[in-house]
Amino acid sequence: MTQELKVCEVDPELKALLKKFRFRKEQNNAAIVMRIEKSTMLVCLDEELEDCDIDEVRESLPEHQPRYLVYSFKQEHSDGRISFPMCFVYVSPEGCQPELSMMYAGSKTALVVETGMTKVFELRTLEDLTDSWLVAKLQKLY
Repeated sequence: MTQELKVCEVDPELKALLKKFRFRKEQNNAAIVMRIEKSTMLVCLDEELEDCDIDEVRESLPEHQPRYLVYSFKQEHSDGRISFPMCFVYVSPEGCQPELSMMYAGSKTALVVETGMTKVFELRTLEDLTDSWLVAKLQKLY
C-alpha cells in the first residue's frame, strides 16, 4: 500500500488566494508563483502577476530554484473560440539543490489536489516556458 508523500502544508492565505484566482472573471493573463518556505515548511506566495505575458512570468522565476506556477491566459482557438485555461506548472530547473527538488516534488501532488487543478505540467528548462509550449501541452490533453 502506497502513501502519498506530503512534505509541506499550504499557507492558509495562499489557499484563499488560489480559490479566488480560480474563479476570477478578468479576461487578462495572470499568474501566481509559489515557493516553499523551508523554515516553516509552508507553500506560500512568492509573487502574483496581473496582466502579464508568459515572458514576464518566465523572467520572474529563479534560474536555479524550483517553483510552482498557476497561470491563466487567453487562448484563441482556430475556430474563433476564446478560452482561459488555468495551468499548474511545476518548474524544477536543472541544477537545483537535490534537497529542494525533493521537497517540491514531494509536495506537488498535495498542492495540485488542494488547488483543484486538472491541467498539470512539469518543466525542467525555463526557456521552454512559452505560449507555444503551453498550447502544445494543452492540445495533448484533448
